[in-house]
Amino acid sequence: MPQALEDFIKRWAITTVAVLVATHVVAGIHYTNWKALFVATLILGLLNAFLRPLLMLLSLPLLILSLGLFTFVINATLLFFVGQLVTGFQVTTFWAAFWGGLVISLVSFPLKLLTSTGGARLEVRRGSIPRPDKAGRDDDDPIDV
Repeated sequence: MPQALEDFIKRWAITTVAVLVATHVVAGIHYTNWKALFVATLILGLLNAFLRPLLMLLSLPLLILSLGLFTFVINATLLFFVGQLVTGFQVTTFWAAFWGGLVISLVSFPLKLLTSTGGARLEVRRGSIPRPDKAGRDDDDPIDV
């Protein structure tokens, strides 16, 4: 399987899990069947990939003035739009979309870190900080004398 396709499937699965959590946590976001949920998350992912950067650029003054908090409004707008597009996936109000977008962000961030998807990387390296010995030299010897 090509790496790009594998990354796409990982991101889609993460988005699906995050939207599923949002449907259970936020009142006002509902889906009727799994097909509607999968289609909604696919469209949400495509909108986030292609339309969201344009919206971020167009709303740059508002983003700067709000210190980035306007991003939540953009996320809510996209989620609300998906709810209007996909039959079987409903987002009843803008506030439901707002809280749903917040839940989706909070759930997907740690999942992206765990799977190293979407540019998020969690690196833990053993011995990455060299410790100089008493003479000021870096020594790979594990025993300090």
